[in-house]
Amino acid sequence: MQNHLSDQNILLSTKNSSELVDVSIDTAPRSSLFSQRKQNVFVKRRFSNRFQVFLYNENMKYHKLTTEEKAIIEDKGTEAPFSGEYDNFFLPGTFHCRRCDAPLFSSKDKFDAHCGWPAFEDNEKGAITRVTDADGSRTEIQCSNCGAHLGHVFEGEKMTAKDTRHCVNSLAIRFKPK
Repeated sequence: MQNHLSDQNILLSTKNSSELVDVSIDTAPRSSLFSQRKQNVFVKRRFSNRFQVFLYNENMKYHKLTTEEKAIIEDKGTEAPFSGEYDNFFLPGTFHCRRCDAPLFSSKDKFDAHCGWPAFEDNEKGAITRVTDADGSRTEIQCSNCGAHLGHVFEGEKMTAKDTRHCVNSLAIRFKPK
């Protein structure tokens, strides 16, 4: 199978679109994301004509995930509201990506949105990537380091001074105390 992912300018050749593959990358020199001509990426088919693509660093050590964590982080699932360990949790520290351990959110930015999931007004600088859902109705948030699905971000709700709510699955994050 050969696909051209025009929005990413990546030419992909593989038999199965959900395996680790080599790709040849044709991008403008200004692109910092794809600085080499050939890299490993993890490609996961989301819809018949759309792909999720993120760089896979063979040297990066990922935490082993449970079946439930994989359903959220890799398959873009959502845990049931009010079921996560960090929904009603307000100790000082930092919330990290459960897969790669990158710092994502400070407890100083956590607030009770009464939505059933941990909510954060802001994230650590450069820690989050925003991706518009296929239907355009919501904006997904991913770990910028490893591409893990975290949840969604909402703006315009007037819940915080920054008017932003990062709604995060507890199974996608891990807390580290100060």
